[in-house]
Amino acid sequence: MSDENTLIFYDIPSKMGAWSPNTWKTRYTLNFKGIPFKTVWVEYPDIEKTLKDLGIAASATILDGKTPHYTLPAIYDPVTKTGLNASFAIAKYLDEKYPDKPTLAPRGTEALQKAYIDAIRGKLDALLQFMFPKAAWSLNERSEEYFRRARKQKYGKTMEEMYPQGEKRKEEWKRLEEGLGQIDKWYGKEDILVMGGKEKVCFADFAIAGFMISTRILFGKESEEWKDVSGWQRGRWGRMVQALAKYE
Repeated sequence: MSDENTLIFYDIPSKMGAWSPNTWKTRYTLNFKGIPFKTVWVEYPDIEKTLKDLGIAASATILDGKTPHYTLPAIYDPVTKTGLNASFAIAKYLDEKYPDKPTLAPRGTEALQKAYIDAIRGKLDALLQFMFPKAAWSLNERSEEYFRRARKQKYGKTMEEMYPQGEKRKEEWKRLEEGLGQIDKWYGKEDILVMGGKEKVCFADFAIAGFMISTRILFGKESEEWKDVSGWQRGRWGRMVQALAKYE
């Protein structure tokens, strides 16, 4: 594929490189499919203009339910002149436009995968109060200011106020373990991936792996936090990330 026809992937930079659980879903997707791509790094204040310039609509609205909210990941395919965002929509597009590549949303699985993805969000809500501050502290200056302002407007707290401390930290970390424990019960005992076994990958695997690899990156591979998470539920989450490492 020539350079001018190479697919473009838009991601959010940090001092640690790729870190966002949402953009990691698409990074996994592209690597799984083996589609050549180049990464364009977009700081938070530039996301809206970047997507508008590409003709990509907002994928959500902010709290008032009316104001468009522009988010990454996004891709632009110069072959088909198509730009879009939202990680599952991107995976579906790539399945359709590149049928010679491995499929992430086989016919008949879309509703089930969406249900799984929606369900895990509720089980991982304890993670966000740890993840948001860790992300803010790792962002480049322009993005950090934007990220802090937007999260304070939404949650009414600074990043330092959001990050649990003392007994609160122990309680919330335990709640995260319990949430992942509930997800663990949805799997077969020997299964690592959503569709069973260790090899049959679908997009839902990347949906939860995005959170896991983001945790590893933000806390550090040798951190006590990652050792906890990767070891919980008989080491399920560490083994899952390891099984998908070839697509990082």
